[in-house]
Amino acid sequence: MASFRQILSCNEEELLKVFYIYHSRHKEAHGNTNAIAKALKLKSGQLICAIGFNSYIENLTEVLPLIGYDNINDLFKERNEIYISDIYKKLSLDNILTLYGYVKQFPESMETVQDLMEKRLANIEEKIESTVNSTIIDKYKEEMKAIYLDGIANIDFAEKRLNKLDSGFRALINEVVIITETKLIPAGDIFFRNTVLPEEKRKLLSKGLIPDDLIEARIQEEDVSQREKNMLMDYLKITRQKNN
Repeated sequence: MASFRQILSCNEEELLKVFYIYHSRHKEAHGNTNAIAKALKLKSGQLICAIGFNSYIENLTEVLPLIGYDNINDLFKERNEIYISDIYKKLSLDNILTLYGYVKQFPESMETVQDLMEKRLANIEEKIESTVNSTIIDKYKEEMKAIYLDGIANIDFAEKRLNKLDSGFRALINEVVIITETKLIPAGDIFFRNTVLPEEKRKLLSKGLIPDDLIEARIQEEDVSQREKNMLMDYLKITRQKNN
């Protein structure tokens, strides 16, 4: 028996030990991924992603036939498909959070996840739009926070998220606040963007991240919507009344 975390984080020696000890006792399951996963008390998707994202697996090609793969590319292909398409079934939220906590220690592994992450999030967001499932929404929120707090999100990722017009998902998780708190992009920069909703900017204001002079400068800009302008003027009026 081995956990998702253990297989994901094993070094080369530990990884060999796990699978060779298993095969010495269960030779009949040689190359049967499902049987091996079951014996280890894992789902097959958990086993594939744990060993597939393990940073040492490329040095251990002798393990691949034991778990049912002819080459590393076949393993990586299935690993990628599971990570991208699964919505908290083959991989639990805890598995995903464990994965992000692990790959941040290994630049190459983190780059792989960064390359796949946008497709995964797009699939989850599409599922939320079609089902409005509260359980998936809660798990999505936790995953998005981890992406930023574990440093998986880079500036390019944050820029793409901020450039989406009227992003309800961005507002759902208070993403602009998370971006500023993780210091990816300054609050003042985000505040002057037309792609960011007034409701999102209100969250920045409530956190005290925008000084009054920037608010006044934003109000004076010609391309500011009347909706945003009214929100900003109301905010200044209320805060100044409190301070007097």
